[in-house]
Amino acid sequence: MVHLYGQCADLDPILDACRAHHVPVLEDAAEALGATYHGRLAGSFGDVSAFSFNGNKIITTTGGGMLASPRADWVEKARFWSTQAREPGTAYHHLEVGYNYRMSNLLAAVGRGQLEVLDERVRQRRGVEARYRAALEDVPGITFMPEAEYGVPTHWLTCLTIDEARFGASRDDVLRVLATDDIEARPLWKPMHQQPLHERWPSYGGEVSAALFERGLCLPSSSSLSLPAQHRVVEAVRRAARRTFAPGWSAIEGSATSPG
Repeated sequence: MVHLYGQCADLDPILDACRAHHVPVLEDAAEALGATYHGRLAGSFGDVSAFSFNGNKIITTTGGGMLASPRADWVEKARFWSTQAREPGTAYHHLEVGYNYRMSNLLAAVGRGQLEVLDERVRQRRGVEARYRAALEDVPGITFMPEAEYGVPTHWLTCLTIDEARFGASRDDVLRVLATDDIEARPLWKPMHQQPLHERWPSYGGEVSAALFERGLCLPSSSSLSLPAQHRVVEAVRRAARRTFAPGWSAIEGSATSPG
């Protein structure tokens, strides 16, 4: 199961089905560090759970990630594989195929240090999303990703969909306007069944994910994104919809501003 954009999947039905059929649960919490489901943290539900510390995540070691499990023997096996599956002894003796997946001690220390500010960064990401939502609430055709009632998302990325007929421009039009202003944005994740790599395999359903990919947009969402930078993003989105701000009005702060 996969948590997307900082929000947990609805876990109870998934867990019930897996337990009933004795299927191990692999929890992909790469995008949801700090999110909760019924008050419990993402990544604490799976038989094995994975986190990402890529450069764009809330906590980053510039790459790599973390594997977690309540099974100590599984953790030890994963650690063994990640360090080249080298058998004890002075010789490089291998009985299994191994990998060089270990993180350096220095980068691990960088990641551990950031755990102290995880709650603050979650608040910052949620604040970015809230300001975007408030600044664009009067623009027709924009729908922000809803917050599920069962938990608290981090809004790792602020996601929305564009209804071209109501908004006045397509999702790709918005991307082009943002790019013109040197603002990096991107579509929602491309569905697996639409990837050329998997096109030869049968797929079931997928209409919802395909529609979201066609209309979905991820806005800049860094924890350190400044108010002026957020303001630039909002102005660009509104310009794409062929609308302009009223003079002296700050869409981010929601108040009149003086020149300079």
